[in-house]
Amino acid sequence: MTRILGLDPGLAETGYGIIDAGSGRFRHIAHGVISTPPDMETGTRLNVIYERLLALVREYGPREAGIENLYFARNITSALPVAQARGVALLVFARRKVLCRGYPPQAIKQALVGNGRADKKQVGELVRLLLGLPEVPKPDHAADALAAAICHAHTRGGCPDVQQL
Repeated sequence: MTRILGLDPGLAETGYGIIDAGSGRFRHIAHGVISTPPDMETGTRLNVIYERLLALVREYGPREAGIENLYFARNITSALPVAQARGVALLVFARRKVLCRGYPPQAIKQALVGNGRADKKQVGELVRLLLGLPEVPKPDHAADALAAAICHAHTRGGCPDVQQL
């Protein structure tokens, strides 16, 4: 089994999900969000994300990571803070030698649901089923992060939609 950390980056909330994957099977390990308050200075918020993500990597020891790529067609003003949080995550992964690949949101949905335009409810339900959870993981950012981890497990052998980081 390979330990995989999935990440849905954001400045206000960075969702994370940790799974073990192997032989077509998945085991849920942990999920949650790293939250930072909006009244905190941006650099301090990024440091909180860095420190908490580093602690997760140290605690759970993932060998690989799947991270959602930037997608800001709907809200371009959120692109910069998301890019900053994503950069912090990439730094943690590089320093801890965690193989990381980025996936467009459509590729994550395609890997789980078979439809790149699936809605959050469909993705959340498939995450629940694949991981054998009693309910859809909450909040949405954590479910999205678990979906990124599952996508990585499905596609890490090679996928045209995957960007090697």
